[in-house]
Amino acid sequence: MRVLFGWSGISGMVLALLFATTSAPAQQGVHATVVPQASRQAAPPFQLADSSGTNNQVTAYRGKVVLLNFWATGCGGCKLEIPWLIDLESAHKSDSFTVVGVSLDTSYEGAMSPAQAWSKVKPFALDHKFNYPVLMGDASLITSYKLAALPASFLIDKQGRIAATYRGVIDKSDVDSNIKKLLAEQ
Repeated sequence: MRVLFGWSGISGMVLALLFATTSAPAQQGVHATVVPQASRQAAPPFQLADSSGTNNQVTAYRGKVVLLNFWATGCGGCKLEIPWLIDLESAHKSDSFTVVGVSLDTSYEGAMSPAQAWSKVKPFALDHKFNYPVLMGDASLITSYKLAALPASFLIDKQGRIAATYRGVIDKSDVDSNIKKLLAEQ
């Protein structure tokens, strides 16, 4: 997978070079161990718009277990795991759980405006029958979530802390098992 994000300045050039050399396929079947509660760090904050322009914050999901999935329409590994994300959302819909997709189409393989990105993301989400919310990400998330490649997913507990990190294509059964562990926490 080749991932290029657009930034400005020296730090942007360094990061762009790092991503430009990441041409290996995304790791598949990624597992993650749930971090003990006392060791969990707060999920980095964000304020991102959905397709209607409404701003959403990570704090709006407190009280729910969240699978925060960073993806792009041109990312092969991302496309591979979308049906699993849809299945996980359906399986746990009545629980205090949601998948939240964060499109990084604004930065993936060159910078584009949010309007240009939404013109790709909206039909893509409809075609793939997304049943979970999609937000438009920005370059600041790449730094705050330490993203090196896509897809990347973060399982966030009910208190808004990162409980597990998946860098690459998730293993659906592993994520499902970890969701159940987090839903059972007090």
